[in-house]
Amino acid sequence: MAPLWGSSWSSTWGSLAGYRQVQNGESGAATGSSSTDSSHLKPSIGQILMSKRVRYTAITLSVFGLFFLAFRNYDRLPSIESFRGGSAATATNPSSECPPLPVDLPSAETSDVDWSRYAYTQYVTNAAYLCNSVMIFETLSRLGSKADRVMMYPENMMDPAEKNPTSEEAKLLVKAREEYKVKLVPVSVQRRSGADSTWAESFTKLLAFNQTQYDRVLNVDSDATILQTMDELFLSPPCPVAMPRAYWLFPKEKILSSQLMLVQPSAVEFDRIIKKMETANRNDYDMEIVNQIYADSAMILPHRPYDLLTGEFRGDDHVNYLGTDREEWDPVAVFNEAKFLHFSDWPVPKPWLAMSDSMREEKQPKCVTKDGQENCAAKDLWNGFYDDFTQRRLTVCSTSKRGRR
Repeated sequence: MAPLWGSSWSSTWGSLAGYRQVQNGESGAATGSSSTDSSHLKPSIGQILMSKRVRYTAITLSVFGLFFLAFRNYDRLPSIESFRGGSAATATNPSSECPPLPVDLPSAETSDVDWSRYAYTQYVTNAAYLCNSVMIFETLSRLGSKADRVMMYPENMMDPAEKNPTSEEAKLLVKAREEYKVKLVPVSVQRRSGADSTWAESFTKLLAFNQTQYDRVLNVDSDATILQTMDELFLSPPCPVAMPRAYWLFPKEKILSSQLMLVQPSAVEFDRIIKKMETANRNDYDMEIVNQIYADSAMILPHRPYDLLTGEFRGDDHVNYLGTDREEWDPVAVFNEAKFLHFSDWPVPKPWLAMSDSMREEKQPKCVTKDGQENCAAKDLWNGFYDDFTQRRLTVCSTSKRGRR
């Protein structure tokens, strides 16, 4: 683990001035009378300084002095990582700002990447979200994602080595493990007195920071659909955490969205999370906590294409998403570029809950007319998001033999 102190350091070195040997005739005295007995002359200062005993003593004192200065300031000496220009030192420094995300990330098709160092993570606190998480992993498997897949789930749901599950939850966990190659990680779901289940979900979600068996993990909310693999994010520059901005709240609130978090797990960062949760207010959840810690230091992921809300298709003003008022809203183009679609359509219920026909009729996007042509692309896409989720849920989350065909 890289040291926590800053990379700026300084030291002062003294220099030892040498003395020239006294040459014959340089004493300034006249050679004068040859009758003068040189043995009776007192040694000059130069001669004294050039004696071996004095020189050795001076060198010894100098060496001890340098060691004393160095070890007295050992906490300011550079680490090995700083000599290497190591990214680890930068990545784990809580106070350092992360570099911007490069426009062109390395291709995920790079053959020399050890993908076992990276993982997509999901957190589960109940049966409904268990199904959602399995759907996320089914999509990643179908899209050919190369990184590992890790599911954190309540330890009372199932033993991770279970071979013959009996409950529906256990059957679904085994399906995830066997069919979608998911690594199961049982966890103790934390509860806080007086807090609702949402707090427990928030805590479990932030356990991503403690998955130190990986160099990097990508945690995504499960009330969502992955449209394209996001493996390239694992190859971005080092940073403790990277998140998109909550563009739908901009500019009134300039905060980060925890719907998708790219995390470098470490004991240091997880300790910061734990301490912040211990002192959090009653209504502080994962989004508030990560913003309190990382708002000014996180790497910013572009919400285009990494964080699109379904509610965007129902709106009339798309400047926040597009980032400009000069680009024309094209729902098909936006859908095609997006990689992560989050279901957020208040007051429309989440896609695994029933939506009445009257609500669908009232809340679905309206068709628009341009140049005499009716365009219902936004409406069709929006309804397709919900219909697709419903159909996949029936197929993926079925544990019967018929449902697996």
